[in-house]
Amino acid sequence: MVSVAGARSGKPRYLQISDDLEEQIKSRRLASAEEIPSEATLMHRYGVSSGTARKAVAHLRTIGLVETHQGRGSYVKSRPPVRRKSSDRFRRSHRRAGKAAYIAETEQAGVKPTVKVLSIGPVEAPADVAERLGVAEGEKVLARRRLYFSDGTPTEEATSYLAWGVARDIPELFEENPGGGGIYARLEEHGHEFAEYTETVRARLATKQETTALALSPGAPVIHLTRNAVTVAGQVVEVCDTIMAADQFVLDYRIPASD
Repeated sequence: MVSVAGARSGKPRYLQISDDLEEQIKSRRLASAEEIPSEATLMHRYGVSSGTARKAVAHLRTIGLVETHQGRGSYVKSRPPVRRKSSDRFRRSHRRAGKAAYIAETEQAGVKPTVKVLSIGPVEAPADVAERLGVAEGEKVLARRRLYFSDGTPTEEATSYLAWGVARDIPELFEENPGGGGIYARLEEHGHEFAEYTETVRARLATKQETTALALSPGAPVIHLTRNAVTVAGQVVEVCDTIMAADQFVLDYRIPASD
């Protein structure tokens, strides 16, 4: 039987199908983690071509309702996004409680956080990182590259670049586990008290490497966030370059209205 969902709508047919499936997901007729109808099933149900059915599923991926696994099909997403609150995640009280920013925010979201350290060691500073740190391009810096997971699913990949003149005197920064509160706690213990964190955020499509690392569907969007950690002395001691699965996070910023 061919569905006539959205037949009188002026929307393209693939959007009509996507709207119908979205309503089924939100009404839980398609349950969390349940496989959505196959391309062949959608073609028969809605009387459309394979290209139209494929575009409908692609749209559901784009708006974050389904995820596609190569060779396995597409499934209703089962995890709500982590709400990242810029005004809360870097609170000193979190570090004093032994919680790094990622641990604090994922616990508040009710998911289990884990971190895999991919590499730690000296590298040559990329041009954009060197400019932020106030060092020469190609100068030695310490790079800490990590992959973060929420409930076992990879959600972001981050590389912290630390000025070598700062990092060399803090042995914990060269360890996989720098201790409670993370690297910011260790930096403050060594006299680098933080005054602020500034972030630059942009959205783009994932590269092939990022798609693999974060187990994303082809063509999935990512959030590219770059953060400066600035001390009370006005020195940028760390630049963190982070790639985040766009459908896994909501970025929540507080902006004061006063001068």
